[in-house]
Amino acid sequence: MGKIAFVFSGQGAQYTGMGKELYDCSPAAKAVYDMADSIRKGTSTQCFEADKAELSRTVNTQPCVFTADLAAAAAVAEKGIKPDYVAGFSLGEIAALGFAGVLSYEDAFKLVCQRGQLMDKAAQENKGAMVAVLKLTPEKVEEIAARFDKTYPVNYNSPIQTVVATTEENVEALMEAVKAEKGKPVKLAVSGAFHSPFMSSAAKGLGEYLADKQLNEPTVEIYSNVTAQPYSGNYKELITKQVESPVQWQKTVENLIDLGVDTFIEVGVGKTLAGLIKKINKEVKVFNVENKETLEALSI
Repeated sequence: MGKIAFVFSGQGAQYTGMGKELYDCSPAAKAVYDMADSIRKGTSTQCFEADKAELSRTVNTQPCVFTADLAAAAAVAEKGIKPDYVAGFSLGEIAALGFAGVLSYEDAFKLVCQRGQLMDKAAQENKGAMVAVLKLTPEKVEEIAARFDKTYPVNYNSPIQTVVATTEENVEALMEAVKAEKGKPVKLAVSGAFHSPFMSSAAKGLGEYLADKQLNEPTVEIYSNVTAQPYSGNYKELITKQVESPVQWQKTVENLIDLGVDTFIEVGVGKTLAGLIKKINKEVKVFNVENKETLEALSI
């Protein structure tokens, strides 16, 4: 049998009611929500009842998606399914750090709350936008981005999907340039230009926050968005650098497959990562767990 990787969902897939069924059916998932509520009162209510607009505010999205991610992973582990490796997409990496024991659940939750506040502040101070580019190679997207000022490829999601961060002023011209190259541009409904130099102040603030925090060696190997390699060296630097650096998702998935991973379980919210993984490699098995039905259907 091949190896298993848990992959933790990122920002953007949030929805009203996320995690409620797992809260109701899994003691391990409920414990995660109770932990979040003990630190940030009303987190579970926000996950279960808040509307899309409220959940889409970065200061709310990050702690809520983190909680849903970690709760789903705890529910899967409660079934006796344990991963050989873990990785998370953007804020999902913080949930992965908690699951892997680099930080306690409580400290990882406090970190993601701080991260959300810092990124929200940076987004307000440095207005930007993000555009997903479909049907073009990463190399072609890099070539197009280089034509514009303050424009950066930031999410290397699959062989035919790369997300670009840019200024609001550049968006229309950038989208026209993508269309001219036979690509499909989609402006994302996000509040800032994440994983780019627009987030440098957030990275600085995160570094200051982590300065006196104790980090542990992971109990399960965790992959970094920044390097697409296992965490090594200065963990705090990898965590802070992540918010202003591209997410190397495609390379991460390819590296895990090279290590023998043939089963990926997306834990958390939606199945965006499951879809991306299938675009990277059609041969691997991909599951997502976000509610009672998908938890019960998980059979490995």
